[in-house]
Amino acid sequence: MNIFFEKDVRSCGNPSQRGSVLVIVLWVAFGLVSLALYFANSMTSELRAADNRVAQLEADHAIEGAARYAGTLLSNLERPGQLPELQTYQREEVGVGDASFWFIGRGGQQVAATLPVFALTDEASKLNLNTATVAMLEALPRMTPELAAAIKDWRDEDSDVTTGGAESEVYMRLTPAYDCKNSKFETLEELRLVVGADNEILLGEDQNMNGVLDANEDDGNLTAPIDNRDGKLNPGILEYVTVFSRESNLRTNGAPRINLAQAGPQLQQQLAGLLREKFSANRANQIAGRLGGAQGVFRSAIEFFVRSGMTADEFSQVEGDISATAGQTIEGMINVNTASVQVLACLPGVGTDKAPSMVSYRESNPDKLTSAAWVVDVLGQPGAIQAGPYITGRSSVFSADIAAVGHHGRGYRRTRFILDLTEGAPRVVHRQDLSHLGWALGKDARERTREIMTLLAGGMR
Repeated sequence: MNIFFEKDVRSCGNPSQRGSVLVIVLWVAFGLVSLALYFANSMTSELRAADNRVAQLEADHAIEGAARYAGTLLSNLERPGQLPELQTYQREEVGVGDASFWFIGRGGQQVAATLPVFALTDEASKLNLNTATVAMLEALPRMTPELAAAIKDWRDEDSDVTTGGAESEVYMRLTPAYDCKNSKFETLEELRLVVGADNEILLGEDQNMNGVLDANEDDGNLTAPIDNRDGKLNPGILEYVTVFSRESNLRTNGAPRINLAQAGPQLQQQLAGLLREKFSANRANQIAGRLGGAQGVFRSAIEFFVRSGMTADEFSQVEGDISATAGQTIEGMINVNTASVQVLACLPGVGTDKAPSMVSYRESNPDKLTSAAWVVDVLGQPGAIQAGPYITGRSSVFSADIAAVGHHGRGYRRTRFILDLTEGAPRVVHRQDLSHLGWALGKDARERTREIMTLLAGGMR
């Protein structure tokens, strides 16, 4: 019996059969291990994706919180109509739970082209596409005469072609074809529809619209965009324009401002009442006497200031009570206390020769920025009167360009809010997701984020 059993075993276990069984077992084991690794890798990827999604949600909530924080700041301004002082609010890497947010800013606070500014932004520091003249538009960096004329044709209500401009007959030849709007711009993105507004003119070297010279924006032709590698940021016109700037044309008591452009004795009566309300009887009479019998001849509040003989401090007390227009709001005035050199250079009576002097003056005399009266010291009376119809010392609309990351520096998000205070409490009148533009917080913030990610990866190992 044992002899037959041993024979059977030997017959079933010949080398070729045993080898086949081993190969099958190895393939089965390999398949099982592969499946295990596949599912393990899938679960790891799902875990990371879920973690990144959580980080994005944290960043989104941080942005919403930052927008409410900005609204609260603007509701409690120490000087109404002016941006809050930088040292009075948090604006850089502000913690919200496990997330952090930044206000991506602009302005003269920038130390170097590669270092970002973190702050809220005054929309009245920019040129308004709906109110700027063709000459003012032409003075913008990178602007062409043809695009300036086309902008005017796009926003006006008629179908008359401005010299060098474009109406519907031009747009109907495009693919796809569309009509010229012949109405006001509602957003800046609408500018992309205007013929001649290519990417180089709109964005220049600042492809992610953060006001900072990033590495890819200073490497010549190596990566997009094409730049001149001069160590300076040369942005496009989107850096200097807006469609949202406006201010209330109501007094603090809710009554309409006194319209300096109106004709008739009503102006004299209203001005006399305002002067008696703000100053002593003697001083009110002095100012009224200097104004004489002028009726309906003031083209701006600055012209009224020049002719009245007021001091700058006196003018700051009445600036919010007078204007040279009717209606509840005034659109497109440029705040000389916050506008850049490039925007100031677009103003009549200023130009490229006097714009730097204006910025230097206000940086050296911050105590005189309580109104727009100081421009007379820089421009002289003729220049100030010429610029007067376009300038103000107040603002009512601000932008909060907010970037945020979630836990461990993940989930980067960016949204730009426009906050309008013309009706009192801040209202969000526009919001735009800018996350697709990529990282906008500069090199230092990126390196800090990478350090966190490296430490996290080391801990996971």
